Amino acid sequence: MNWNKLTDISQLEEIKKESFSQPVLIFKHSTRCSISSMALDRLLRNWKEEDAQKIKPYYLDLIENRAISDEIEDSFGIPHASPQAIVLKEGVAVYDNSHFGISYPDIMAFS
Repeated sequence: MNWNKLTDISQLEEIKKESFSQPVLIFKHSTRCSISSMALDRLLRNWKEEDAQKIKPYYLDLIENRAISDEIEDSFGIPHASPQAIVLKEGVAVYDNSHFGISYPDIMAFS
């Protein structure tokens, strides 16, 4: 899976703009959490290369970039969780879920 790394708060505005031409997935991952690792693994096992044409994936390392997660919460009104998957479409969050609720078919339903 070719992740786009989300490492700077300034990227959020660009991601929001991108979501008007293609849905965007933000996956918030804690590298210190086994549940987060399992959710990431489930997503990776289901992901198909052609999915990148349908939805653009961004990866947010929460340990290194917690402030970005806080800004996502403020900008999109989605309380922080880890792990967490958020799909943006036309500038708004149309899907969010966390932990074992993260569902590949649900994510792809918005692509």
